[in-house]
Amino acid sequence: MPRGNPSRKLAISVESGVARQVETAAAEDGVSVSAWMTEAARRALRIRDGLAAVAEWEREHGELTDEEMAAARARIAGASTLRASA
Repeated sequence: MPRGNPSRKLAISVESGVARQVETAAAEDGVSVSAWMTEAARRALRIRDGLAAVAEWEREHGELTDEEMAAARARIAGASTLRASA
C-alpha cells in the first residue's frame, strides 16, 4: 500500500470454519489473508452497488422483463467467456 494511502486495521471475528476456508483460499491465491479479505469485500460492495442500481432503475422504469433478464444473462456469459480466454 502506498504511503499516502495507509491501510486501516480492522479487528473482526469470523466463524472458525469460514476462517479456515479464507486462510486456504488466500494461500491458494498466493496472497495474505488481509489482501484476500479486502478483495472479497470489494466484490461484495460492487454486487451491493449493482443491486442498488438495478433497484433504482426499476423504480424509475418498471421491473425488468424476462426477456431483458435473459439478454443480460447472455451478455454476462459472453463477457465471462471472453475474459476466460484472454
